[in-house]
Parts: sequence; structure tokens; C-alpha cells
Amino acid sequence: MTEKQTVEIQLNDIAIPKRQKNAHKGLHGSVAIIGGADGMVGAALLAARSALLLGAGRTYACLLAKDAPSVDILHPEIMMRSMQDLDHLESLDCAVIGPGLGSSNTAKDGLRSWLKKEIPLVLDADALNLIAAYPSLAKLLKERSAPSVITPHAGEAARLLNITINQIQENREKSVLQLAQHFDCTVVLKGAGTLISNNNQLLLNTTGNAALASGGTGDVLAGMIASFIGQGLNTLEACKTAVYLHGAAADNLVAQAIGPIGLTASEVAIEARYLINQLHQAS
Repeated sequence: MTEKQTVEIQLNDIAIPKRQKNAHKGLHGSVAIIGGADGMVGAALLAARSALLLGAGRTYACLLAKDAPSVDILHPEIMMRSMQDLDHLESLDCAVIGPGLGSSNTAKDGLRSWLKKEIPLVLDADALNLIAAYPSLAKLLKERSAPSVITPHAGEAARLLNITINQIQENREKSVLQLAQHFDCTVVLKGAGTLISNNNQLLLNTTGNAALASGGTGDVLAGMIASFIGQGLNTLEACKTAVYLHGAAADNLVAQAIGPIGLTASEVAIEARYLINQLHQAS
């Protein structure tokens, strides 16, 4: 594995999706979120809401829970679909698989099916645990020709590489490069100093703080990445833009004394929307 220089992500490195005066929803991407098994519906809804708030033209949610809601009361703009219904959509620009997905046979079969599809995927949370547990799923990920993004934290990265968490944390740069090379995809290794690599570049994010150490913030990040891919950014652009804004949103909120204690993932998504609109207006 070739040594690569770590480059810090700067504000002027991020890409803001363009929005013309005559835009319509079909020009800004259709994004689907698949997950939300029993007891974990909130994870999928957080990802779907953040995809919506960061600009996706259409946002779908496929919830696996038996008693899943038929509408998101907070954001009824999100369209609920079954796994079968998603298969028949005319166009889908990106899908997130994993937030609250669980480890059932339905989850495993669904993940296998999506890994075979020719659309960009963002793989998070339980999708990564399933890929680590089943070599056949790992093989499908490696063989994909469509773009793939994986977003592991240190524990998930350790399972994917079959090493310890300590080994991941002792050399995070080496770990993210190994993942990118092994799975031939773009990797976001989350944590203090999130690292991004597509095996050609190694990027370090310097925004963010301890307020992000709460449930759901990773789901929000996955939805943001998918939203930007749906709006036309490539996987590396989408990842560095989402990671930078995700951290900057937390920094802004802490500066307002909304955190670090008790900052919620939902608040991060809303602040990230505010930031991207400020940048859009300034561009």
C-alpha cells in the first residue's frame, strides 16, 4: 500500500450543489433510505430527514419494522415505500442502507439485492456489520461497478478488517486506506478527526467536537452524503462536503451553547441546512 499524504479539508474544498432559478425536484436527485427495523425506526428517519433537509429532490424511506409508521409526521414530505416498491421506481440516484437495518434474514437479503444494483450506495451501521459477518456480501461489495461509500466508526472498521479497535485507532490513516483498497470504495472513518479516502486521496476533517458523540449523528451524516450524491456530486466530493458541514454544524451549535451536552442529531441536520444555504448564497 503506497504512502499517501494526509490533507486537511478546508472550507474552499467543499462542493455546494448548484440550484438554478428554473429548478424542479427531478433535477436534485431521488434518494432512498433502507433500514428502520423493530425498535430502530428512528435511525432510518434521521437519515431520511437529513437527506431531505440538505436538498434531495425526492426522499424515500423503506422501514422494515412490523409496525412502521406510514408517514413521518414531522416530515410528511418523505415518501414511505416497501422494498418491492423501491424496486419499481423509475429513477433512484442514491440509496443509504443500514441505519437501524438489523440483522434479520430480511435485512440480509435486502442488502444482498441492493449490492447488486447499479446505483450509488452509502453503506452504514448494520449494513457494515452484515458485510463483516458474511463473506458473500463482502464479495458483492468488492465487485460493484457503481460507486460505493462506507461510513464505519472504529468498531465497525475493526470488524470489516478483522482486527481490534485498538489497532484501528493506533493508525487510523493506515486503516482507512486499507478499507478503501480492500473494498474498492470511498471510506469515511468516523471519529475525532474523521478521515476520508478513495484510495487515491487521504483527507482529514478538522470540524466537529465531542457534542457529536450521541446517538443518531452517524445516521444524519449518511443521509447528508446520499443527498449530495443525489444532487450530482461524486462520492469523494459528497463525503468531504457532508463531513465538513456535519462537523461545522456541531461547532456552530456549541458556540451558541446548544451543546456539547445534550446536542441532538436532529439539531445537527437543521444547522447543516442553515450552513449550506449561507454558502450557496455566497457562491
